[in-house]
Amino acid sequence: MTGESVIPAGKGSKIFSARGSVMAFKAIADQTSGDFSLMERTLPPNGRRPLPHRHVAASEAFFVLDGTVTFIVDGTEMQGGSNDFLLVPRGAAHTFGNGGDGPARLLVLHAPAMDVYFAELDELWSRPDPPTPEQERALMSRHGMEPA
Repeated sequence: MTGESVIPAGKGSKIFSARGSVMAFKAIADQTSGDFSLMERTLPPNGRRPLPHRHVAASEAFFVLDGTVTFIVDGTEMQGGSNDFLLVPRGAAHTFGNGGDGPARLLVLHAPAMDVYFAELDELWSRPDPPTPEQERALMSRHGMEPA
């Protein structure tokens, strides 16, 4: 996909999965000169959350499309529903998840782009056994994230 195509819901130039989430990338670093990446992420009900972390060199923004997403940012828990937006600035500790009964969908923007991290995360989660928290932390560290 070169950027001249309309990309339907659930589709993307790259599709990855981890922790039960499906991540359909609408824009990747190769298309944006690394400026940003944009994914549609579907969170399963009561799925495993990402380890709490900070982005050292990236901002992350969330726009909830469907369902309710629980965000924890710098120790404050918030609920985001359909059409709600949350900006997580660089350095803010955060995690998120879906505690609802059905799937939740959101758009997630990373600036600069982080799609390479998610490709490696998909590879880690595609192995026969789920990765250990230590393996996930090592991957995060290689991509400018630190545990919170």
